[in-house]
Amino acid sequence: MKKVTKLFFFVFVFILALGGCSKEDKPKEKTITFMIPDWGVPTDKMLEEFQKEKGIKVNVETVSWDDIRNKVSVAATGKKAAADVMEVDWSWVGEFKSAGWLAPITLSEETIKDIPTLETFTVNNEILAVPYANDFRIAYYNKDIYNKAGLKAPITWEEVGNNMKSIKEQGILKYPYTLPLNATEGTTTALIWMTFMRDGKVFNENGSLNKENVMKSLNFINEMVKEGVINPANLNMKDIDTYREILSGEAAYMVGPTSFIARANDSNQSKVLGQIEAVLPPGENSTAKVTMALPEAIGVSAYSENKEAATEFVKWYTSPKIQEELYNKLSTMPTRMSVLNKLINSGEIANSGALLETAKRVKSPFPMGVPDYYSEMSRTISNSVNKMASGAISPEMAFEEMNSKINELIENK
Repeated sequence: MKKVTKLFFFVFVFILALGGCSKEDKPKEKTITFMIPDWGVPTDKMLEEFQKEKGIKVNVETVSWDDIRNKVSVAATGKKAAADVMEVDWSWVGEFKSAGWLAPITLSEETIKDIPTLETFTVNNEILAVPYANDFRIAYYNKDIYNKAGLKAPITWEEVGNNMKSIKEQGILKYPYTLPLNATEGTTTALIWMTFMRDGKVFNENGSLNKENVMKSLNFINEMVKEGVINPANLNMKDIDTYREILSGEAAYMVGPTSFIARANDSNQSKVLGQIEAVLPPGENSTAKVTMALPEAIGVSAYSENKEAATEFVKWYTSPKIQEELYNKLSTMPTRMSVLNKLINSGEIANSGALLETAKRVKSPFPMGVPDYYSEMSRTISNSVNKMASGAISPEMAFEEMNSKINELIENK
């Protein structure tokens, strides 16, 4: 009897031991953090599906765009990750690369070809972040106003200027052209993309400004201001509000964000439904061969202790399936050409005009990638353009101010 009791005892202990081992051997679910502005937060259902599929839980930290860069910088001083995966704006790439804050990401050739804006986030053949929100510059014109003025959509910047003067002279609109002119980032990018569209060269190989091309843009802006075709209020208005002038019918033409395709067809935002058409942006002698993208991406922190799981999330978040869901749930414009094409062909993106064709022309205006001194450069450019538009300095003086500062930044980097 004692032998039987002992036997049962040992069997019981053995079973308990097996149970303990099975619990220890079972892989633990990984958890990562994701820092993103509110406009990029995936739905709970999407995150639950990712967790079920990959065994990775994602804790989302919703942080304003302005605060993300500071949080990443502060955490990095202590060699820590502000989050495993984080928002990476196109204008931060140079600084984040120089500081070593991002871990490189490996993608398939198929994916690389499908996302043209990856070029902006690629430095020395290393992909530092993957874009999830597309925003490149495309042209818009009000067909009704143009027809009334007896005009066709312009294909060159010279035609844009002539059209604007004609519409004003005919008394159809007081300020037919809209462009950001305030002393902020939107004005900097406006000068860059306007110059880039002319012939594709804004900066020289060493990063300095190309005087001949930049002066063409400065002179054009100055002429439009002096001709009175731009609302003087644009000097102090937020760039997004200057673009909204085309939705109110106050402007007839602009080059602006891709989001205005949807905005122009939204009765809650547009007073000119059915009148706005998206067309190829203008160039020097024909329509522009290139356009500038201002995309937003997500990247993996170099200090993350969960790089493998974080990379899995980046690839999932920017996959075709999730890009389509993000458009349907958050109106995020896809960065993948395959998804963009699908949404246009299905009619989900209505009145797309030249959206797909313009997307194929996306290139980076920075020959060596976005410089790490971009923020300082941007402040100088926007201030100089604003002063010129205010009549305080000439286009030549504006160029010299910008050029002097940029050359100084290049020498000190």
